[in-house]
Amino acid sequence: MTPAFAHATGAFADRARYDRATAHLDAPLAVVDLRAFDANAADLVRRARGKPIRVATKSVRCRALLARVLERDGFAGVMSHTLAESLWLARSGVDDVLLAYPSADRAGFAELTSDARLARAVTVTVDDPAQLALIDAARTGREEIRVCLELDTSLRLLAGRVRVGALRSPLRDPARLAALAHAVVRRPGFRLVGLMAYEAQVAGVADAVAGRPLRSRAVRLLQSVSRRELAVRRAEAVRAVRAVADLEFVNGGGTGSVHLTAAEAAVTEVAAGSGLYQPHLFDHYTGFTGRPAALFALPVVRRPGPGAVTVLGGGLPASGPPGRDRLPVPHLPAGLRLTRQEGAGEVQTPLLGAPADDLSVGGKVWFRHAKAGELCERFAGLHLIDGDRVAETVPTYRGEGKTFL
Repeated sequence: MTPAFAHATGAFADRARYDRATAHLDAPLAVVDLRAFDANAADLVRRARGKPIRVATKSVRCRALLARVLERDGFAGVMSHTLAESLWLARSGVDDVLLAYPSADRAGFAELTSDARLARAVTVTVDDPAQLALIDAARTGREEIRVCLELDTSLRLLAGRVRVGALRSPLRDPARLAALAHAVVRRPGFRLVGLMAYEAQVAGVADAVAGRPLRSRAVRLLQSVSRRELAVRRAEAVRAVRAVADLEFVNGGGTGSVHLTAAEAAVTEVAAGSGLYQPHLFDHYTGFTGRPAALFALPVVRRPGPGAVTVLGGGLPASGPPGRDRLPVPHLPAGLRLTRQEGAGEVQTPLLGAPADDLSVGGKVWFRHAKAGELCERFAGLHLIDGDRVAETVPTYRGEGKTFL
């Protein structure tokens, strides 16, 4: 059996399973294939090489699925994206929450500083003394705040004139990190417990994009240079900060770099989240191949001509720089494509391709979102598919009345 035939056979079988499982449900709807989800989780653990994986909640945004993956060996703790979400998760029973982004939520800090249980569970990330001052100004209690520092991971070329990577922390060199570490330990009411560094230019950039061989080779070259530079600088930064405080963890990486980041001795844990759902932006990596686990279905509402159908809605773009790669893509039946003139529409989305002639009004077309957790901001619930049945329907953050924006 050729790989292409095996892929086509698997896609046909998956579509049949999803259609049978949701035959009693009207689209639009969103599902997570539990077998694919669990297989992706197992692959992340394999690539983590024995180091624990902290789950990035912004890529999951569903408490039931967070609980499911945290029950597996190899996963420990979560990485949250807002202080409000962090407090909500801690109140829900998650006892290890790393807030990965600085916050200016004064009401949230007032609650955190006055609740011993929350203060034990939540660690906040800072990269500027002004953030410590903001927390102090919001204090209503005397609870000690757990603090994590963030290292800038971007690659700087041409004497710093060119930056490759996300614009995040201003703390680039070990000396500046150590200076802020001293400021934290000297300040009453704070305890330095962690260091994090997210190499977005490695973990979040595809290195094997179909039809773009030259760009892919350039990306792989830059990523190789960046990994070598960062491994040295991260080790130096960890040594500098450990000389000031006894760190509990050093977090690094993301779905696209789990196997690479885990190999660094200075890193004690890795982060991942998108790899559980495998959105289509993560299809083009040389280091791993995931299984699409999160999908949404739209109903066919018209047949405008041969080789064409129209589905209801579809305009669900992902965040980031605008481009076609941020649009959802039709996944099943295989062979459908968006039109260049209309793309994914607000009210309707036309699709072209031979499979359109076999689709009837009321049938389902299955799509994949470009990014992972953002799909859950569009749907209040997820139908969890086990084989060819819906095993359970669970709320997303949105379904629980939480957006955390």
